[in-house]
Amino acid sequence: MTNTINDRRINQITTFLKSLNIQSERFSKIIRTQNYSTIRDFNQVFIHSSEDKKINYEKLEFFGDAVLRLAASNFIEKKYPQMSVGQRSELRAQIVSDEWLTKLGIKIGIEKLIIKGPKALGDENSKNTIIGEATEALIGAIYKCFNSTQEINIWLDDIWDKEAEIFLKAPYKFKSKTVLQEWCQSKGFDLPVYKIIELSKKNGDPQRFSCDLFIEGLKESSAFGKSHKQAETNAAKVLIEKFITIGKI
Repeated sequence: MTNTINDRRINQITTFLKSLNIQSERFSKIIRTQNYSTIRDFNQVFIHSSEDKKINYEKLEFFGDAVLRLAASNFIEKKYPQMSVGQRSELRAQIVSDEWLTKLGIKIGIEKLIIKGPKALGDENSKNTIIGEATEALIGAIYKCFNSTQEINIWLDDIWDKEAEIFLKAPYKFKSKTVLQEWCQSKGFDLPVYKIIELSKKNGDPQRFSCDLFIEGLKESSAFGKSHKQAETNAAKVLIEKFITIGKI
């Protein structure tokens, strides 16, 4: 049963938790004492539903979603107290996105602990999604240890600090399609037109799709991407950077 763990698994989980380097005495105590009940709860973070339909990370992931938004809101309130509500929402959406969660999960090496069933093991397309979901479940599990976001903020605030600085310096790089649409509207133009061509069938190919971007019937930029969305975003980003260079924006 996946909710029964042996000494080897306990050591594996505690080693992983230690590697997070969360500078909290009460979190460190969990690692030192290797409390079976608590470690068993953490073990659930790493169980995918393809392995166990009843005991898996889905409930912790659902809980972690709310915890993550709360912790991010705490960070923004502390770091950017003068920021408007709209700006806060925009920044929070960026620093707690699915892409960000997957990137964090890869950074901390969470995948090596995840137990999957045969079906999920062979599905490369779901790999990054599972990494992001398990990372969100981990955040939920840490909160449940203390009923507080304190450890989450101790862990993530420095990461968010860097991410927020990058975003605020050049927000158009992260919301290029929205920026371009607003620019067109301000000029009285029709909305941008994106024309996609699939160049290959290979999943994950960074040049699988090509996108040509048209403004008022004129082709203004082109770009590639591994998905429709990414190709469109990249084409919009290329055009905005071009407009910035020539002073149009």
